[in-house]
Amino acid sequence: MFEQLVPVTLEAHRSLKVLPWSNFNFAKGFHMASVMVHEFVRAAAVYPIVFLEDDKTSFKPVVMIGLEAGANLFVSDDGQWHASYVPAIIRRYPFALVKHADADANQFTVYLDKASKLFNETTGEALFDEQGEPTQVIKNVKAYLSELQRMEVFTTAFCDFLKTNDLLTPLSMQVVASDQQQKITGSYVINEERLNNLSDTLFLDIKAKGYLPAIYAHLTSLSQIERLAMLQKVQTSIASNDDQVDSDN
Repeated sequence: MFEQLVPVTLEAHRSLKVLPWSNFNFAKGFHMASVMVHEFVRAAAVYPIVFLEDDKTSFKPVVMIGLEAGANLFVSDDGQWHASYVPAIIRRYPFALVKHADADANQFTVYLDKASKLFNETTGEALFDEQGEPTQVIKNVKAYLSELQRMEVFTTAFCDFLKTNDLLTPLSMQVVASDQQQKITGSYVINEERLNNLSDTLFLDIKAKGYLPAIYAHLTSLSQIERLAMLQKVQTSIASNDDQVDSDN
């Protein structure tokens, strides 16, 4: 998503302006997007929620927005997002919050994607005013990104809990997409059998931590994988018909 992240500074960006979103073309090439636990209930109504191995010791939740790498099934040719919910990580673009190099310092800096076409020096909302002070744009971005950071801390704890209690299992399923069988692998889901066999004490711990809504939203969301297969089939069919028309002409 980000091509050239740089920290926002007065020296470098005094005259920079940012345009409002006009489309989501920047997200066309993504078939997955990270989500926070707080998004699960709304996201589950549209997308499958699965878990990826972040490294050998942790996991992170993502929504599947496509079945094949490089293909977002929810962004149309004119850049519109055709779904009732857009993941927060997509909505934060073209800004990001980056932790300082000192791992012990819980401090973050706002960065921007210098390569984004949303930035210029003539049209849009300024990042700094004439006195060199951050405008409301930057203040709003900081508030939004800070809230996402707090959500990420909770989400990390949730994933650590699932891993510690061996509740995640590899996903492996077959769907019919574009008139052929397609195997869905490489991600993890919560194992319902293990969940149902938890001790009463551990289940009450899950409830006390506020994890239950997210767990059930995740499990419910998995049926959306079939929806993605249907979307891919429809879009492949439309593209094939368009190619045929072009060929005939």
